[in-house]
Amino acid sequence: MDFEQTMMTLLISAGEARSHAMGAIQFARKREWLQAEQALAASLEASKEAHKIQTELIGADEGCGKVPVTLILVHAQDHLMTAMLCRDLAEEIVLLRKELFG
Repeated sequence: MDFEQTMMTLLISAGEARSHAMGAIQFARKREWLQAEQALAASLEASKEAHKIQTELIGADEGCGKVPVTLILVHAQDHLMTAMLCRDLAEEIVLLRKELFG
């Protein structure tokens, strides 16, 4: 496993997940429900990719400190957790807007 490439892929996937989630909120604001749903789906797929990488890292570490905890790893983990929370909130915001204005 190329550690740097893995971290960059994790960061990119997490960033995509967050960007799509924020896009879903913007589409919902304009009452573009189909686009909002598509953006949420894209966010979910990017989140799954990032989570897959995270799971691989956990498996490689085996709870023994085999994976070096670098600043980039901490940064990538932070991006992933923020993206997952953003996606969850975006889903709720889209649903709420749809209930109010759909």
